[in-house]
Amino acid sequence: MVSVAGSDLEREGVKQWPPLPGRAALAWRDLADGWRKRWMWSALAVQDIRLRYRGSMLGPFWMTISTFVMVVAMGAIYSRLFHMDVKGYLPYLAVGLIVWQLLSSIITEGCDTFLQAASVIQQVPIPFSIHVYRGVCRNFIVFAHSLILVPVGWILFAIPVDWRLIELLPAGLLLAVNGVWITALLGLISARFRDIPPIVASFLQVLFFLTPVIWPVEALRDWHAVATFNPLFAAIDVVRAPLLGLPTADSSWLVLGIVTILGCGGTFALFARFRSRIAYWI
Repeated sequence: MVSVAGSDLEREGVKQWPPLPGRAALAWRDLADGWRKRWMWSALAVQDIRLRYRGSMLGPFWMTISTFVMVVAMGAIYSRLFHMDVKGYLPYLAVGLIVWQLLSSIITEGCDTFLQAASVIQQVPIPFSIHVYRGVCRNFIVFAHSLILVPVGWILFAIPVDWRLIELLPAGLLLAVNGVWITALLGLISARFRDIPPIVASFLQVLFFLTPVIWPVEALRDWHAVATFNPLFAAIDVVRAPLLGLPTADSSWLVLGIVTILGCGGTFALFARFRSRIAYWI
């Protein structure tokens, strides 16, 4: 009787044992656990900046100074090439370059997200998403330093500040979300294929000239719609237009929204599928 009762309890125990979580559940748990550890990746992001500019008196403000010098030098030349008033072109160029630096840094540094954290990944059992959030946070901190030039431009060029500044809140949120999936995707692919970082860097150089950063969309005339459907232009436009008191292009929010949904969905599927292999690839 005892053996029969024991076997019954054992069978009941097997039936009640919870099933193992699937790949999607583990991936989502990784993202959620990483987000809950905001204190960790934010502190690591600040430490990265301190180490990068260790011994420097100005720190990340060197990026602000270099952007200012570039804007003045390029503005004096390209305003004549595009037959634009220098007072209207300099703010356009400055904000465009600041946002482009954020996007290009997220893309290029995203390729090395897991490779640079190889020693940590192989020794400390923390969520992979912490390294992703860390990279995005680090680039946004540098971006915030460069934004100091914007109030200066408002004063020097008498740019009106209106209710459009409210659009910066959803714009910043969308840029952060896109930064997360771009960093995770490129970090994942680059961990498997080491040729991706130089390829991405080469494509970025080409995209810089194909994206309306230093030249206005209107310069394309009948072809300006081609530029407005560029996702990089949409990301720049939703930030640049409110800061300059201008309306965003009709397609910018739509394009950025579609890219966000498709990018997050596709990256999550890949992250769920290959997340367990990252430690072996690096």
